[in-house]
Amino acid sequence: MATSGTYVTEVPLKGSAEKHYQRWRNENHVCPDTIGHHIQSVTIHDGEWDSHGATKIWNYTCDGKQEVLKERREIDDEKKTVTFRGLEGHVMELLKVYDTIFQFIPKSEDGCVCKITMTWEKGNDEFPEPSHYMKFVKGMVTDMDHHVIKA
Repeated sequence: MATSGTYVTEVPLKGSAEKHYQRWRNENHVCPDTIGHHIQSVTIHDGEWDSHGATKIWNYTCDGKQEVLKERREIDDEKKTVTFRGLEGHVMELLKVYDTIFQFIPKSEDGCVCKITMTWEKGNDEFPEPSHYMKFVKGMVTDMDHHVIKA
């Protein structure tokens, strides 16, 4: 049986949880303009930008390497969570399961926390743990903070 695990981290952010949640829920198309050093393009494969179950294709740079991820998103407006469920792409060559959940939790009137939970299962025990993907995702959320508060 292949190794699996869960990484959890919290990123403190400026601005409201609602504003950050809406950016990741509805506005992925702005990622190349706001955090282009991480995300070079995001395209809709199936569904609408803001719809539960939509499938998107992300072109990104992780550890200096160009990669692609096709993911299906799940939305929970009540909990302010967006789940990105990996379907195909570079990360899925290494992992059987790759789910990343962003939950935006209010902390004050002008601040919140993004709780990032990454669940994974290796496709083969020979593959390394995907900690570099958690570092990548945390960097995206951190770098988006500046752009959300300016919007």
